[in-house]
Amino acid sequence: MTDRAADTLWNRDIAPTGPEQRTWAWYHFAALWVGMIVAVPGWRLASGLIEQGMSAGQAALTVLLGNLIVLAPLLLIGHAGARYGIPYAVLARAAFGTRGARLPAIARALVACGWFGIQTWIGGEALLTLLGVFIGKDLKGPAVPLLGMGVGQMLAFATFWALQLFFVRKGLMTIRRLETWTAPIKILVCIALVWWAVDRAGGLGPIFAAPSAFVPGGAREGQFWAVFWPSLTGMIGFWGTLALNIPDFTRFARSQRDQVVGQAIGLPPGMGLIALASVITTSATVVIYGRAIWDPVALSGTLSGPLVLLGLIVITIDTISCNIAANLVCAAYDFSSLAPGRISYRAGGLITAVIGVLIMPWKLLATTGGYIFVWLTGYSALLGPIAGILIADYWLIRRTQLDLDDLYRADGRYAYAGGWNGRALAAFAIGVLPNFPGFLATAAPGTFGWIGGFWTGLYAYAWFIGLFLALGTYTALMRNSEV
Repeated sequence: MTDRAADTLWNRDIAPTGPEQRTWAWYHFAALWVGMIVAVPGWRLASGLIEQGMSAGQAALTVLLGNLIVLAPLLLIGHAGARYGIPYAVLARAAFGTRGARLPAIARALVACGWFGIQTWIGGEALLTLLGVFIGKDLKGPAVPLLGMGVGQMLAFATFWALQLFFVRKGLMTIRRLETWTAPIKILVCIALVWWAVDRAGGLGPIFAAPSAFVPGGAREGQFWAVFWPSLTGMIGFWGTLALNIPDFTRFARSQRDQVVGQAIGLPPGMGLIALASVITTSATVVIYGRAIWDPVALSGTLSGPLVLLGLIVITIDTISCNIAANLVCAAYDFSSLAPGRISYRAGGLITAVIGVLIMPWKLLATTGGYIFVWLTGYSALLGPIAGILIADYWLIRRTQLDLDDLYRADGRYAYAGGWNGRALAAFAIGVLPNFPGFLATAAPGTFGWIGGFWTGLYAYAWFIGLFLALGTYTALMRNSEV
């Protein structure tokens, strides 16, 4: 397809991968997942659930269940990438149309921008906190008007932001090598942190003896299910982002077996272990310090000596590799797909980095409730319907058969009406709208507190409702059409 270099639907970055590019074995995918999982946001998932009132066991099982569920769309959508060598933004053209695919591309890209900003803020905070402990001085500095952060925090955020742009220039293969080599180190650091927590807390007994806040007489008696369902949705939403753009990675797989085995080994067991490490350590902080410290960066700030330097190095490498693999890669491809002739992969990465600053990520991380119930659950309501449409189109309507050439043609079978498939848009709207009132009530209760409990109840199942409504609607609308 190199003869389409001037086409508005093609450039070298989003063209199908050739045999020489398909070099990822199963252990590369497993290492990729371990690298993305052993990260501060993943750690915060389970520890945040403890702060919401769950016991250590309840939090770990909630995280594990969410990741077992999200593995299904990861493998189903990843199949197309491994078979045809195409990224997510190109796969979406089959369902949404050659121009309509810009809608799911923008939706996924904007979420990735948000995550890029969050990870960059975490990385900057890690640098600032651990350096401050290492030299024995608070480096936050005086507050910057309107931004809600100190001068030191702003400089650390800017430094970490600039550091990541170096890797944007090096491409995806550099990230694969970084994840492969650092994954074992990250696992060892987690083991060491758990060892420290158990030793300081006097064993596992005191850690797991603490009941949840939902038991009779507890602070949140009888509220377990009201917290569990939106939490489970948030756990699914955490990797529901990658469930969409996983073809960006599986397009480099040597075979379907490599992507299936690698993801099955890397994701659920990896998230289960990091959740267990997180809840053990966070529960131990209640015993040690009398309060739950759900942020591993803040926890590292309570330590001293060589551990601080080690933590500084590991968290820096960890955040860079995770952020680029999980966020910059997909958003760069998505932005490139909007105007392939003008936006390259590298330009898309720069756009992502700029938007990641503008969303002010430190605001999203102000509370665990905002992080889990507004951010994670909120975007799962947006991305769940897209996943449902892609699964329905690729597996139920087309039976995994795509015309590769037509995906890059403005006048091919995926042009529909002016490049837009109205049936996909209708299915997307039907999947999103039922969750919208509940999102407003959760994100801004002071303004939308009048929205009834029925809608907030639906919002607790946002990803499930959006996915299945869109999947069913799209399948019904497309069943008798010629594809």
